[in-house]
Amino acid sequence: MPEFYDTHAHLDFPDFREEADAVVQRAAEAGISRIVTIGTERESSRRAIDLAKRFDGVFAAVGWHPNDCLAAPDDVSDELERLAKAPKVVAIGEIGIDHYRLPSTRGGSAADDEAFMARQVSLFQQQLEVAAKLGLNVVVHQRAAFEACLEMFEPFADQVRGVFHCFVNDPEEAKRVIELGSLVSFTGICTYKNAAEVRETLASVPLDKLMLETDAPFLAPVPYRGKRCEPAYVREISQVAAETRGIGLEELAKATCTTARGFFKGLE
Repeated sequence: MPEFYDTHAHLDFPDFREEADAVVQRAAEAGISRIVTIGTERESSRRAIDLAKRFDGVFAAVGWHPNDCLAAPDDVSDELERLAKAPKVVAIGEIGIDHYRLPSTRGGSAADDEAFMARQVSLFQQQLEVAAKLGLNVVVHQRAAFEACLEMFEPFADQVRGVFHCFVNDPEEAKRVIELGSLVSFTGICTYKNAAEVRETLASVPLDKLMLETDAPFLAPVPYRGKRCEPAYVREISQVAAETRGIGLEELAKATCTTARGFFKGLE
């Protein structure tokens, strides 16, 4: 099995709390030599940093997820900067815009939605500014909010690169991201029978503009769909990605690992 990286996992989540050692070991046995574990708020980011200290092959990204915006401080800049300066922090993330889980989907009002979206915008802006200041790239979440997210990201595109993670958009939208100098990343969704458009996009993206990820514990690939995902399953994702592109695993491994090392500052 060629060497691959999992460029987006959440090893700090409760799903892995009792078996982080075993999860990292299984990943290594599957040829996954590097894992970027992604923070979603203050404590999650701290746990990601601790995991990166604990395991040689684990690195951290720190930030506030858009769905955690209401619990975030009004100004996260100073604290985010402190977190980002910890050893083995390789990016700011996961940050962005999410219009899929608005308050109105859980019984809230239109006014609640407006306030929620405004907080997301403020949080995203602050974190992009910190990333630009520190020279770190960003891991971008943009569920059901591609246009809103891209509009905010574009003014920073000459200072910060983004990886638009868990990419399920069409080839034209992938092209727009890439034209800004940024990347897209694909999860186990590309293995699903009903994900033909995702595979079309995967096939359309230049080989040096994509990365692979699990988003563990979510989105386990076939044949594990519906179960807890973990970094070892990059192996199954890579097999489908290579088949979709009509290339060998060795070529895909070399390209995606080179891209990841160029994107994540300090990923060694």
